[in-house]
Amino acid sequence: MKCPAPLVWIELSRSALKRNLDSLIELAGGRQMAVCVKANAYGHGLPQIVCLLAGREEIDYLSVHSLQEAIDCREAGWTRKILVLGPIPSDCLDAVISYDLEPVIFELHTLRRLGAMADKARREIRTHLKLETGTNRQGITEKELPRFSAAFKKYRFLGRPFGVSTHFANIEDTTQHDYAQSQLTQFRKMVTRLDHLGIRPKIRHTAASAALILFEKTHFDLVRPGIAAYGHWPSKETYLSYRLQGGKNGIFRPVLTWKARITQLKDLPTDSFIGYGCTYRTTSPTRLAVLPVGYFDGFDRKLSNQAYVLIGGRRAPVRGRVCMNLTMVDVTDVKGVKVGDEAVLIGRQGHEILAAEQLAGWAGTINYEMLARLSSDIHRRLVR
Repeated sequence: MKCPAPLVWIELSRSALKRNLDSLIELAGGRQMAVCVKANAYGHGLPQIVCLLAGREEIDYLSVHSLQEAIDCREAGWTRKILVLGPIPSDCLDAVISYDLEPVIFELHTLRRLGAMADKARREIRTHLKLETGTNRQGITEKELPRFSAAFKKYRFLGRPFGVSTHFANIEDTTQHDYAQSQLTQFRKMVTRLDHLGIRPKIRHTAASAALILFEKTHFDLVRPGIAAYGHWPSKETYLSYRLQGGKNGIFRPVLTWKARITQLKDLPTDSFIGYGCTYRTTSPTRLAVLPVGYFDGFDRKLSNQAYVLIGGRRAPVRGRVCMNLTMVDVTDVKGVKVGDEAVLIGRQGHEILAAEQLAGWAGTINYEMLARLSSDIHRRLVR
């Protein structure tokens, strides 16, 4: 049974997602688009986001990391193409056919097994080769290309890679893009080598959010936006580079707002300790609000005695250590607070805003992690 009025929930703005997609589609300039929904749609909720994306015919693909995410997309009603970026277990490769998936290939044994399956089923499998250009993560090197080309030629229903891709290592955390340019040069060189080997891919793709925003020359035939689709800049350096290029402001709006209800209020005298480890001690009479949210939900323990939440349109500081399921905040200076009032952990309340980027800074991490770690158990609802 689902509680009709949960104490902790996430709101997803339809209009913000629409604005973000409109901006990305304009930046893409007619290229095919694969919106990334891995990591539970960057913490936003995969079923809810897939439902919204399904209504946009301009979105050609969803991209995911795992086979299970791809299956979840199909079960959420997605009928168009799905690009699987991560590894698929060898004993589950038949799902590529049954769920009509396009896997990214970086292991020769996977390609051979898929080729044998495709020929046996007499059905084309569209594969994408991941080229290693300098990130040194998943990908095949230039010297491995002849062996992969031989495998493509061996299996009739593979024929050639449908797509070829790479991923930039240092395009968003810097305003100097020399390394990204070297990767792009290597990518072009390897694609030319594939052509000489007789297996020219049909489409090329290299641009995730930062490259899509900053460098048209990386767009090729398909782009793969991730965090920008949810209204967040990949980094402040990406934003700065974009603005220095003359880019307009306000092209993205955060889709997600995270809320909780106050479940208890208590008045503490001076010299009272709060929470585990006695890490905070009051210096004056203090009114404390208890929120039913903690690090299990994704409110990082490193936010202890560092972060704020919004209550009554004002910032209320976190006091003591963030617990597994509870967090305490100081509402001494917030008038009229009652049990049941809303607290905003990420988002806007009145004239105040707490961005995911601010929480990430307080926790010593990045907005990607702050969002992706939001528990899938939190109730998510769509709002206009």
